[in-house]
Amino acid sequence: MTEEQSDLGKTIETDILVLGSGAAGCGAAIAAKEQGVRVALVDKGKLESSGCVGGGNDHFKAILHSGQENDTEEVFVNFFKGPTSGLTAKALSLWVRAMPPMLDVLQEVGIKFMQTPDGTWVRTSGFGEPGAWYIQIENGQLIKRRLARKIRQMGVDVFDYVMITKLLTQDNRIIGAVGYHVLDGTFYVFKARSVVLALGRGANRATTSSTNNPYNIWHHPYNTGSQFVLAYDAGARLINLDLRQLATLLPKGFGSAGMNGINAVGAHELNALGERFMGKYHPMMENGPRHRQVQGTHLELTAGKGPPFHMDMRHCDKEELRVLQYILMPGDKATFLDYAEQAGVDFAKYPMEVELSEIEFGGLVLTDDHLEATVKGLFSGCQFDSLSGAMCGGYAAAIEAVKALSSAKELSPVNLEEMRNEKERIFKPIQKMKGGIHYERFERAIRQVMMYYMGFVRNEKGIATALDRLNFIGGYLDKLQASDVHELMRANESVHLLKMCQLATRATIERKESGRTIYRRSDYPDLDPQYSKVLATWQEAGEQRLAWL
Repeated sequence: MTEEQSDLGKTIETDILVLGSGAAGCGAAIAAKEQGVRVALVDKGKLESSGCVGGGNDHFKAILHSGQENDTEEVFVNFFKGPTSGLTAKALSLWVRAMPPMLDVLQEVGIKFMQTPDGTWVRTSGFGEPGAWYIQIENGQLIKRRLARKIRQMGVDVFDYVMITKLLTQDNRIIGAVGYHVLDGTFYVFKARSVVLALGRGANRATTSSTNNPYNIWHHPYNTGSQFVLAYDAGARLINLDLRQLATLLPKGFGSAGMNGINAVGAHELNALGERFMGKYHPMMENGPRHRQVQGTHLELTAGKGPPFHMDMRHCDKEELRVLQYILMPGDKATFLDYAEQAGVDFAKYPMEVELSEIEFGGLVLTDDHLEATVKGLFSGCQFDSLSGAMCGGYAAAIEAVKALSSAKELSPVNLEEMRNEKERIFKPIQKMKGGIHYERFERAIRQVMMYYMGFVRNEKGIATALDRLNFIGGYLDKLQASDVHELMRANESVHLLKMCQLATRATIERKESGRTIYRRSDYPDLDPQYSKVLATWQEAGEQRLAWL
């Protein structure tokens, strides 16, 4: 790495630039550094706690070729490569092949996988998947700190507290990125030969649960769509913004879910009448796909059969319940036992009340078999789900990015006028202005629109109205106000959140069916086979374009 200071700020030169230091970014940084190249790892948070896994995790999905039923790469790839997945078989194989080295890394840094009496790992199935692929983690709350120590010791150049606001392009190729330090305001220009985008798979804070706290949610509340907005603005194509809209069930009033473990242990979901109802909505009942449980719960709700809803585990194995409540759940979120004490939660004695979560808006960057986007030099490390998908996806993307260095140009000069304009744009909200709108008020307006028009039941008129209202909110971007550089980070997150909601809302209009994701279209209530395909979106002449692939 080389560093240069000027009146503009700091300019950093590297080979591989990894944006985002969550699980995907950690996997990418480790892979690239193992290849012997210069690596810069950048995140607006701190490496030891950034990303979803900063709060812990209780499982790692893996194919072990153990001889157990469906424990093979072929079954895994075939399950995930469906016509609406947007994933190729070769890309999915990269995930599987990165599993062994990532498991080795986790064990090397002291992460413990739960074992059966015969010494094999405890593995469970979940959410309609055909194999017992989830390895249970005993001390998941330590994952991020342990990975951070390894990455720093490897000599990766880590830039904590730097928010990326723009990708730099030249001749349809990524040449770097710009951003600023969220604590001291230093402006950064990063020049790189390849970039791995690892900023998370979703946009949160668009809606809330019953807590009305946008930061007490299922996934990382500081992901507001940067993975997609930065790529979109750089000319890359995105897919599945209409489909990858997620929700789950939460312990009532508690932000983290744990439904994988709860369903896997054999819990029964009960409506307000005490009826176990999921059999009406999927043959695998509670262990079907997550979106089916969300749909089923909401249908019961609209039929007047809830709230409340409960997960009843009193019939389950008592030792499995002890492990779930006192080891796995706190490993996913450390405050769970505090919540359980205050709420009187005891899996073995009482049904636990649950509620529908907020809605997360996500998608994918469209990539080829090598995880490279439609803009050269940009690789996506966030194509796959869960901790496993993130770590392995980042690892695989970085390996492909290093391979591409042989055909990449040397570091390109940046346009100084463009850099000054971007710096001015970034810091504008911190300047006092008449009639300025604080970022919290601005973001509340986004949430109000999304919760009212883009909830679990939608229709074309409502979706179009949401888009119109979001565009109206966008008319106030120039008045966005922040009082310091930390609030400036929140303001820039709000900018990305608005853009992501606009893109996802427009894409949702095109999917005129119900059944493939968490929301229902009241005007198109049935599954339609003609929509068993992927919707792409991109920017052309400043306008959003869409096409079915």
